[in-house]
Amino acid sequence: MSVLVSGATGFIAQHVVDCLLKENYKVIGTARSQEKADDLKKQFNNSNLSMEVVPDISDLSAFDHVFQKHAKDIKFVLHTASPFYFNTTDYEKDLLIPAKNGTVGILESIKKYAPQTVERVVITSSFAAIFDAELPANKNTIYTEKDWSPATWETSQKNAVIAYCGSKKIAEKAAWDFLDRNKNIVKFKLSIVNPVYVFGPQVSSSKVTNTLNTSCEVINAVLKSKPTDSSGKDVMGYFIDVRDVAKAHLAAFQREDTIGKRLFMSNSPFSSQTICNIIHEGFPQYDGEIPPFEEDSKLLANEVPYVCNNRATKELLGWEFISLKKCVDDTVTQIANVKS
Repeated sequence: MSVLVSGATGFIAQHVVDCLLKENYKVIGTARSQEKADDLKKQFNNSNLSMEVVPDISDLSAFDHVFQKHAKDIKFVLHTASPFYFNTTDYEKDLLIPAKNGTVGILESIKKYAPQTVERVVITSSFAAIFDAELPANKNTIYTEKDWSPATWETSQKNAVIAYCGSKKIAEKAAWDFLDRNKNIVKFKLSIVNPVYVFGPQVSSSKVTNTLNTSCEVINAVLKSKPTDSSGKDVMGYFIDVRDVAKAHLAAFQREDTIGKRLFMSNSPFSSQTICNIIHEGFPQYDGEIPPFEEDSKLLANEVPYVCNNRATKELLGWEFISLKKCVDDTVTQIANVKS
């Protein structure tokens, strides 16, 4: 039996594929082009990985051909494909429609071609589906697994950040609603993974470029800054290491106690100054190249814009998440090695 991973070339998805292959699963990945599919196959060089091309997840029938071909083999579906960027003004076309249609489309394909063979579905959502982007910063605002972004299709037209939050909330709600409507037709059980800012090294050093994926660029931006720049003491939010997120995706379909759960993946708050200080501690070659080491006064004073309380998820999963120091050290080591 196989695991289908949509959007397999993405940052989180590559780590998920890596974990799956290490546990000897047969993996069917999807990519937007044959070039990207071939590149991923070459990267992993593993006979247990096969690839299919799904050019546009906005098309509600985009995954039909994948299930027509592999319906008897696919037991688990990990849907990671969804847009994550803010450089757009066409929020419906670039964020809302592909996020919702990609989720509904893959579930409809399961319903049509594998209603009784797919046993578990895991969807990569986001803290964005939990977070209220219009609330002013307030350390008394606490988010848990039970919270939902208030963003709607209409309010998501305001700006790219709200549109992204809306896209994740609308897509995740659509998944829960689909299951509720079709629980007598489809066999699968649903779990969701909701990560905050996801940092960490790339699976392959070949993926280290001058500009990294949206979340990892937060660390990379510090490395590219100048000594005279302000590294930024404002706490930006909370982080989680990509390796913990990947591990959570496997727990989400391997374990019975994760059925019907939202796994809120968050470790601790950070600012760019926090990251800058960790780099200074571990990488003396950056002294004089990036902003100086300074006390992270706002973080020390617990001046956070909100609080992520994911105690329920941590207790459920039962392992200790990777620290910010290790996460930054491993990421910077990889970047430095590529550039040297």
